[in-house]
Amino acid sequence: MTFNPSRLSIVRKRRMLNQRELAQKIGINPHTISLWEKGETAPTTDNLETIARVLKYPIAFFHGTDIDEPSKGITSFRSQTSMSAAMRDAAFAAGVVGFLISDWVETKFNLPEVDIPDLHLSCLEPESAAQTLRQEWGLGEKPITNMIQLLESKGVKVFSLAENTVKVDAYSLWRRGKPYVFLNNFKSAERSRFDAAHELAHLVLHQDGGVTGRDAEDQANQFASAFLMPRADVLGFSQPITRLQKLIDMKRRWKVSLAALTYRVHKIGLMSDWKYRSFYMEIAKKGYNKREPNEIEREQSSVWKKVLKNLWAENTTHLDIANDIAVPPDEVEGLLFGVLNASNSQPPKDSQLSVIEMDESKTDISAERP
Repeated sequence: MTFNPSRLSIVRKRRMLNQRELAQKIGINPHTISLWEKGETAPTTDNLETIARVLKYPIAFFHGTDIDEPSKGITSFRSQTSMSAAMRDAAFAAGVVGFLISDWVETKFNLPEVDIPDLHLSCLEPESAAQTLRQEWGLGEKPITNMIQLLESKGVKVFSLAENTVKVDAYSLWRRGKPYVFLNNFKSAERSRFDAAHELAHLVLHQDGGVTGRDAEDQANQFASAFLMPRADVLGFSQPITRLQKLIDMKRRWKVSLAALTYRVHKIGLMSDWKYRSFYMEIAKKGYNKREPNEIEREQSSVWKKVLKNLWAENTTHLDIANDIAVPPDEVEGLLFGVLNASNSQPPKDSQLSVIEMDESKTDISAERP
């Protein structure tokens, strides 16, 4: 079996180590790591066993073929000032595992077809683009019950980033004609839901890469705000707002953060500049900018849940997925929104689903309609 240098680089970044740090952990010269990752030399069997033990990845992973990697140039990734390059690279490396899972699943299941229009050619303002997409998808003006399930129903592969830090934002990209979104599961449920809408904006507005940087992020925020809180619906449910508690009660309808709703209500003219500043000061004073009042339940994937239940019906678990793609089981669990439990390796008794057989080799998996 041939050692693949790119896979060593991927796992090193996944563990948030630079070459010098990895070299220290395995007791060799940092230059040797550089030579390995360039493919100029290869580690010995003993070296590779040490690498696998230190990085906690199966040896088989380092013998795999080349795989696609998310990168700064092809993804929409909001770079927070507090996020280090190591954090960003670790999140991108998680995307590699997500690709492996997705490719494995697609050998066995037909997932929902892609229905993500390219709206950048329409030259619409973000608010109009959000309204246009709602109309195209038949959503009307009502609140969206579940953003993750909506994206999945339109063919988006949605994964979670279990990075244990709020400093890592969500990101999205197109790969082989299919859209992917990676969400930070450590953030509040409300913020993660807004992130999903934000990344949807990138998928529909910025496919050509013509708008980037701060302009793209501002457009995505405006789109997400309008998509989650349609102007007509907010106007219809908003009476004169004199107390912050009124907004806390209202946020339940749209399942957004208190700060996002306050901004939206002000933006569409239902709140004066003075009141807006006053409410934001009160939000910060009460700590609602760090912990949401009336927190919503975190959204879950319906596609991955159905995939796993169908696999369980055949006595196949996440451990088998991890073994087949040669990654640690906890990586699979973390990327699939924790819909399985690492200690639960036995298929549940009620794991059978009603599915449509597409052909002899694949099973059709549909997403729940939100």
